[in-house]
Amino acid sequence: MTGVWPVVHAERQALVRDLEDLAARQWATPSLCPGWDVHDVLAHLVDDARTTRLGFLRRLAAAGFDFDRCNARGVARERRADPRDTLAAFRAVSGRTTSAPAPPATRLVEAFVHGEDIRRPLSLIRAYPTGPVVEALRHQLKTSGKLGGGRERAAALRLVATDAELEAGTGPEVRGGVLALLLAVSGRPVGPEELTGPGAAALVG
Repeated sequence: MTGVWPVVHAERQALVRDLEDLAARQWATPSLCPGWDVHDVLAHLVDDARTTRLGFLRRLAAAGFDFDRCNARGVARERRADPRDTLAAFRAVSGRTTSAPAPPATRLVEAFVHGEDIRRPLSLIRAYPTGPVVEALRHQLKTSGKLGGGRERAAALRLVATDAELEAGTGPEVRGGVLALLLAVSGRPVGPEELTGPGAAALVG
């Protein structure tokens, strides 16, 4: 995890800065994460930062080993009445290095995908570090959707990043920026101009 945490901490701090001047009404903006608004996603990130290996296993067992129920309970636990208080809580935990028992790359996926879950609906733009985004995408490509990955979505497709050294898979080609590929593989919507090639419709469909 040594190389992952500095990136995660930088992304958390950047998100805090981006949200510091958010208007009250903007917190209720629907995020890219189905069923969650911007405030919900931030609460999830607070919960994620607080999570420990043992704590995660206990919470998952209490939720009947239902990941969605476990996440929903985490959001309810960390979502303050005033979004600014949730943001303050996120700022306070932004330097933590605890994690659920999962591969280190999942922390990168959380930082980048949830960062865009929040930023894109708010028309906020961030230039993410290319290498760690590639690492996050490679993780998603080998991880089942049941575990939050995107292996099934990218099956039988060839992904080619236009801004990084990444080519993966076989089949109809999908070309685009590595961030757009990461979002699409993770089940998030991307703009029609972001991905091209004969396999693009299959990936985002």
